[in-house]
Amino acid sequence: MRDHYDIVIVGGGVIGLTIARALALRGARDVCLVERGRLGAEASWAAAGMLLPQVEADAPDEFFNLACQSRDLYPAFAAALREETGIDVELNTTGTLYLAFTEHDHKEIERRYEWQTQAGFSVELLSTTEARELEPCISEATLGALRFPRDMQVENRRLLSALANSVTKLGVEIATQTTVDSLIIEGNRVRGVQTSRGAINCPTVVIAAGAWSSFIKSSPAIEPVRGQMVCLEAKPQLTRHVIYSPRGYIVPRQDGRLLAGSTSEQAGFAKCVTAGGIATILRNALEISPAISDLPVVDTWAGLRPRAAGGLPVIGPCGEIDGLFYATGHYRNGILLAPLTGELISKAIVSSQR
Repeated sequence: MRDHYDIVIVGGGVIGLTIARALALRGARDVCLVERGRLGAEASWAAAGMLLPQVEADAPDEFFNLACQSRDLYPAFAAALREETGIDVELNTTGTLYLAFTEHDHKEIERRYEWQTQAGFSVELLSTTEARELEPCISEATLGALRFPRDMQVENRRLLSALANSVTKLGVEIATQTTVDSLIIEGNRVRGVQTSRGAINCPTVVIAAGAWSSFIKSSPAIEPVRGQMVCLEAKPQLTRHVIYSPRGYIVPRQDGRLLAGSTSEQAGFAKCVTAGGIATILRNALEISPAISDLPVVDTWAGLRPRAAGGLPVIGPCGEIDGLFYATGHYRNGILLAPLTGELISKAIVSSQR
């Protein structure tokens, strides 16, 4: 690690890696990415890789439009990464089913179908019979479903591997096991970062440190929100679609794993799996498909989602300190928003340097 770069990115999760790649593709040739641990070992690794803006949106707003825009970048994003690295990120475009089990659930899917249809988005309203014809594993207690053909999933750990491989090939310097303790600021301009391995002078800094962003002064307030996951083995596969309910979800992987999630807990930085968390996840997964009761549990884990005030991400230049950019607080949507965040931040930085 040298003591001077043009651009330093703080954080080596999916957001930091995607920004580094986007900058390199825009011609930036002196970029250093600094990561406190290992690349992609926190929330990005723990995620389920769901790309579900339509499933999770309660109303059409600017964030919903951005999320859909980022989702729609994924086919080209995945294809480019495969060409650059040879790694298939297993983008699965089968679609997603959203199930209703109560009258309240059913009213919600009808409301969601109405506003998304009126807004011109692709969504199908299914009867119980139609849903179970698509996925026979679905519980007979299902009252109805929506199918979102454009909401999909990616194998997030393969995505992280592809991004790490890509940025290395593009010449981005990587410094892992290195903590950024503070920013070096003179007047209203960033001049560098102070790290556990010494100071780095640089005119541009991007804070993309997820739940750890708030440890760096002048960064927005970000809180960790723990999410636990259960991994089952389903060979042959139980489902082709991602299947979602208002209380949980199951995500099939090509290798026969079936992910079930998740919790949303205020637990500080305690990244542990709990009996209560696992019980809740399995109860909600069994509501979706009772056939899960026969599947072996092969793994469990937890991650810390970075949540900013209001639950919306903080993306763009700092209004008070020149040369400082934020790309943090993506909460449940880091994987989904990565391609668009990379484009927005890299474009803003390159434009500011002209």
